[in-house]
Amino acid sequence: MKKTVLFTLVCVVLMAPNSQAQTASAKHLPIIDVHVHAMKVNANFASDMSPWFLSNMPGTDPNEPTPKFLNADGAIILKAARSDQEFQDELMQTMKRLNMTIVASGDPQVIRNWKKAAAPDRVIPSIGFSSASGISVQAFEDSLKTGFYKVVGEVGLQYQGLSPSDPSVDKYFEVAERLNVPVAIHMGTGGNGMANLTSPKYRASMGNPLLLEDLLARHPKLKVWVMHAGYPMIDEMIALMGANSHVYVDLAGMIWSYPLEEIHLYLRRLVQAGFGKRIMYGTDLMVWPKLLETSLGVIENANYLSFEQKRDIFFNNAVRFFRLDPAKYQ
Repeated sequence: MKKTVLFTLVCVVLMAPNSQAQTASAKHLPIIDVHVHAMKVNANFASDMSPWFLSNMPGTDPNEPTPKFLNADGAIILKAARSDQEFQDELMQTMKRLNMTIVASGDPQVIRNWKKAAAPDRVIPSIGFSSASGISVQAFEDSLKTGFYKVVGEVGLQYQGLSPSDPSVDKYFEVAERLNVPVAIHMGTGGNGMANLTSPKYRASMGNPLLLEDLLARHPKLKVWVMHAGYPMIDEMIALMGANSHVYVDLAGMIWSYPLEEIHLYLRRLVQAGFGKRIMYGTDLMVWPKLLETSLGVIENANYLSFEQKRDIFFNNAVRFFRLDPAKYQ
């Protein structure tokens, strides 16, 4: 019942004009989603999903079938797109309606299709890696030098059991630092049972934000944001950000996976610690078009955030981090 009421409130907030800054005829205030996956719709993955689905994480017996990563048992069901075109169409409609810009990583052709369908500056391409055995350092540098990719990410070293400071991938970060390209690193949760489900090399310990310290010391000009805000390691995340003034975070993934009370507890702690200017909005959007509205509503309904703090999270902080011209996105 509570989730149904919340979802209704989310929809009202997103569809109604913002009384503090908009009139009925005004354009929606700009939003930047820094964490979107440009992926082809896979029938084996594209199942419907309930947000906040990790509110109940029972254990399992190792001799029994592993649990599903996603479930659709909640009061709210987010429908998965059934085709690449369906997802693109719905995404473009939502981006236009909500005046959104996205940082997208994944399939290069999907990213190109999205850039053609959207306004030129509204899709910011990103290129990622998960180990030194994928793309070579030279190919990685050549890809960045084309000018197509503006961001490095998602860097998924944790899924391979690697620290971001591991020497085997240091040359990739050297390239990003030298070319002045910001980097997004997955740190924190991968979901309930990740090491049992799809990523046996995944290690929770490799999501400790303090593992970034050696990397940042070696590359002092490297601009990094920590995906998922290092959840659930809030003390370590705060310590790292306090020691390194150029480290930012995004709220992606955790903002729709975990219990709402837990999400707000984590976000509020970051803000209370003084880092409201370094938190960026992100979804970890994959195949559920309505996930954008759902996750936006979490921030909109955070009564402990001022209007200015919400605008920082939705837009201003990303503009500063990516060195964007805000006039292009109004």
